[in-house]
Amino acid sequence: MGILDIAVFLLFVVCVVGLGLYKSRHEETGEDYFLAGRGLKWWLIGFSLIAANISSEQFVGISGNAASHVGLAIASYEWMAAITLVVVAFCFLPYFLRAGIFTMPEFLEYRYNPWARLIMAVCMLLIYMLLLGAITYSGALTINTMADEMEMSFVPTLAQASLIIAIIAMVYVAAGGLKACAWADLIQGSALIIGGAVIMIFAFHMLGNVEQASYIEDVGTGAVATKTFTEEQGTIQRFLDLNSVRLNMFLPKDDAVLPWTALLLGLWIPNFYYWGLNQYITQRTLGSASLAEGQKGIVFSAFMKLLIPFVIVIPGIIAFNLFAPEMKVRAIYDNATVIGRYALANPDTKLVVVVQDPSPEQIETHQPGVFMLAVYPDAEAIKAARIRNPYVLPITKNEYDKLEPHPYSVFTSDDKSIETVFPALTEELKAYNKAVEAAARAAGARVYTEKFIGYKYDSALGQLLSRVLPRNVGLVGFVLAALLGAIVSSLAALLNAASTIFTMDIYTKYINPQAGQKVIVLLGRICVVVFSVIAFLLAPQLGNPKISHSIFMIIQESQGFLSPGILAVFVFGLVIHKAPRCAGVWGLLTGIAVYGGLKYLSMMHKLMEIPTMSLVIGNFLNRMAVTFFVCLVVMTLVTLVKPLAQPVEFKINTKIELHTSQGAKIAGVVVVILTLILYIIFSPLGVAR
Repeated sequence: MGILDIAVFLLFVVCVVGLGLYKSRHEETGEDYFLAGRGLKWWLIGFSLIAANISSEQFVGISGNAASHVGLAIASYEWMAAITLVVVAFCFLPYFLRAGIFTMPEFLEYRYNPWARLIMAVCMLLIYMLLLGAITYSGALTINTMADEMEMSFVPTLAQASLIIAIIAMVYVAAGGLKACAWADLIQGSALIIGGAVIMIFAFHMLGNVEQASYIEDVGTGAVATKTFTEEQGTIQRFLDLNSVRLNMFLPKDDAVLPWTALLLGLWIPNFYYWGLNQYITQRTLGSASLAEGQKGIVFSAFMKLLIPFVIVIPGIIAFNLFAPEMKVRAIYDNATVIGRYALANPDTKLVVVVQDPSPEQIETHQPGVFMLAVYPDAEAIKAARIRNPYVLPITKNEYDKLEPHPYSVFTSDDKSIETVFPALTEELKAYNKAVEAAARAAGARVYTEKFIGYKYDSALGQLLSRVLPRNVGLVGFVLAALLGAIVSSLAALLNAASTIFTMDIYTKYINPQAGQKVIVLLGRICVVVFSVIAFLLAPQLGNPKISHSIFMIIQESQGFLSPGILAVFVFGLVIHKAPRCAGVWGLLTGIAVYGGLKYLSMMHKLMEIPTMSLVIGNFLNRMAVTFFVCLVVMTLVTLVKPLAQPVEFKINTKIELHTSQGAKIAGVVVVILTLILYIIFSPLGVAR
């Protein structure tokens, strides 16, 4: 980074934090601190929703999934959200504002009983712990990748980058609450879209100038190939030629990430939960100055959701075209422990050779076909080696000595097939794995599978930032600042939401119901500090490849324990006014139990060999759909057995204006039509094909 880049970056950070703190002075009550005094206007709400949503795990995770075989299909998380937001604005928001609530768990007490509120509050706090770490980790990963690729003099570790991110968010949230978040998001939300557009423009420019590019030629197998261009081919034509199979919103029904079957229902569940019932998103709408302002703000954000894939997903697709070899190299750091355990469990394998502190010449001349497990004295020695050979896997001596291999271990790729990742190993690997499996069956033992990462897709954004943007003109500083703003805004939103839930749903409800306003605000600030520490401590743990190779999918799948049950409980309670008070508890507990049970069954190898059962529970979105329906059935049975004598009446408990915005309704219809048009364009028969 040049001086101009550094200056732009620092100026952006100072402006964001300064504006947030200035606009949030004199926060004296809980309503001021947690809900911005219920005075947010539509444009603040719209930008704040986008900034809170599009964080590092969105930039990193969605662009990473786009770089993989998933391609444009991952945009369903954005485009389906546009329709979801329109529904939330006119079907959910009127109930929530009428109730005058601070939190979403509080609404469950308003509709059901205190136990439903407590269960939801505790579950949301647990999920938020994971989200705090995930947002911080993915941001730290991008900063680390970019600094490494640009060969900066100081490359922060994941822990150091995580600490910087946590401190910045903590400062202005602890001081100013939701109002500080909303005003900071005004800058950060607009910078996100501009920054993403800048990356996209320069990514297309580079694609138009390279002689060769990598591409995935078959989403079914994940087969990777290389294409050589002619000078006559324009940039757009190159992009379409390389990525035609990935410009499709409908993946095969057996796809592990986003099968087309999930679009029928499974994906709607996390969307409605996230945009309509998730505290760290809905807190912005709960702070609306009126129902009309809230509806206009939500529809405005829905329109912006249509733009997001063009500034996040498309650059991610191009990143694989340009930097597939670099992504393969980035995966070596995750694969060392996998191959180490495999080699120790199978000492007679010829696929791995262990070398102590190899020389640069040994690394450079090492040939494909055999993995070198390079054992170095410490992490500094690995960093100094700057390994760029995907068959050389570095590991510290301390890590190597601690490896505990499982007997009868085989390894395969976490990508679509091992053949596309390391073709030189394919035949011998298959033969050896087959022999290991036969020996395990003869001994009546279990076969352990080590998952090998072919490409570090989550490094796509870091590759774009470090290799595509021109240096020393301020653009790198601006885009990096926009990215940091995305990280900080989402982390800030989450810190504010978690502190609100703990303070209002647990502390003032069960610990100290007589707490004064000053105590409530002070506790909210203390919670922000505590949750920031948790984010910093948890973030580096999520870089463990044993957990997952996609941070975005960690978040989405984990929320399956919560979202189907919560959505079922809210929808059922709003529609069926005679549902008994206990129905909320039954729905929430059923959701957790059923999703957990289905996830356990999906992990059982023998069950997964049944094609029809695998289709139902093999993908987490399908498991969400099954869980959602089971929750509705259970709540229906409870209602039939013991319905309320009188239907629930949703009484008005607020002083804000509750008239619906007709202009927002018209704009909402336009957004829905535009979304459907995009799905048609990027369907198997659309013009993009």
